[in-house]
This record gives sequence, structure tokens and C-alpha cells, in this order.
Amino acid sequence: MPKIVDHDERRLELVDATWRIIARQGLESATMREIATEAGFANGALKPYFPTKDTLLEFAFSHVFNRTNLRIAEVSAGRTGLDALRAFCLEVLPLDDERVNEARIVVPFWQRAINDPRKAAIHQQSMAEWLATIRRFLAEARDSGDVDAAVDDSVLAGLLLNMLLGAQIEAALAPDGHTDFGHAAQLEGYLSLLGKKPGR
Repeated sequence: MPKIVDHDERRLELVDATWRIIARQGLESATMREIATEAGFANGALKPYFPTKDTLLEFAFSHVFNRTNLRIAEVSAGRTGLDALRAFCLEVLPLDDERVNEARIVVPFWQRAINDPRKAAIHQQSMAEWLATIRRFLAEARDSGDVDAAVDDSVLAGLLLNMLLGAQIEAALAPDGHTDFGHAAQLEGYLSLLGKKPGR
């Protein structure tokens, strides 16, 4: 009997191969031939799944975003307010090799999105989801009295998201093996600024 191919599993294998090549060698080295070789497939096997490198990069970005969201859902389950917000941020920040490699997928995608409306729309939708989550956690923290900053939550959410994205850029541009950027301490510093100040 011919072997039954799990197409979703094969797509993920190809995305993981793309991820490894980009993390090791950069986007330009992630040719369709290199990806097929890395995944252990014949070169022509990619075409039915990803007709072009751009479609593969889009899928890789979405895969990274969804993986991050799954981690966020797991660590924030049962948490609210600043506790949930902290857990959210710690999953986005590039604090280990895996998340640094995620940043190395995301940054080349952003570069392509500058001149590609489809990729720009994917990015904007992803960031809109994260902003909505951040604002929800901030609103919960205000309701509980843990946030008393005299700045609108939409501004606070934008500041925090920009900090998270900047951290990914820093990590993607850093030398191999360098993961200690002080991001966790910076996050704690930011969160401490949101709390109630003496005399207020």
C-alpha cells in the first residue's frame, strides 16, 4: 500500500527546517533546495505545500506567532492583571535560544512586509491581537488597584508592545549564543512604574 502522507505534519516539518536554516545562516540561505535537504525531502516535494519561498516565510511567521500564543495561553491560564501581563511578556521576550530563533524568523518577515501588503496585513492583525490582550490585562490590573499610572492604557499597551518588538530585534542581531540582554529586568522595571506611588 502507498504511504499515507500527513500534509499538516509535512508542512510543519518544512517550516521547522526553514526555521533552523534562517537561525543558522540567515534568510537568503534558506533556498527551497536547502530547505528540502534540511527536511530530508526531494526538492520538488515543497511545491505542493509552498509554491514560493515567500509563502513559506508567511507560514513560518504564522507558525511562530501561533506557538507563542499557545505558550501564552498555557502560562496565563487562571491569572489576571499584572500577573497575567508579566506571564504574557515573558513568553514573547527572547529569553532563551528557542525564542531568539523565533526572533530570527520574525525580523526577516518584517523586512519583507515593508513592501508587501499581504505580509504587512498579517503582521498588523497579529499585533492587533497582542495589543487587545495587553489592554485587557491592564484593565484588570486597574480594576484591582495594581495599576495607578496617570497614562491611558492604550498608550501603556503601545509602549509595552514596542518594547517587546524591540527586544526581538536586539536578540535577532546579537551574536550566536548571546541571550542575556537584561530584558526580564527591563520588564520588571516597566511594570513597577505602573503601580501606585506613595502619596497617591
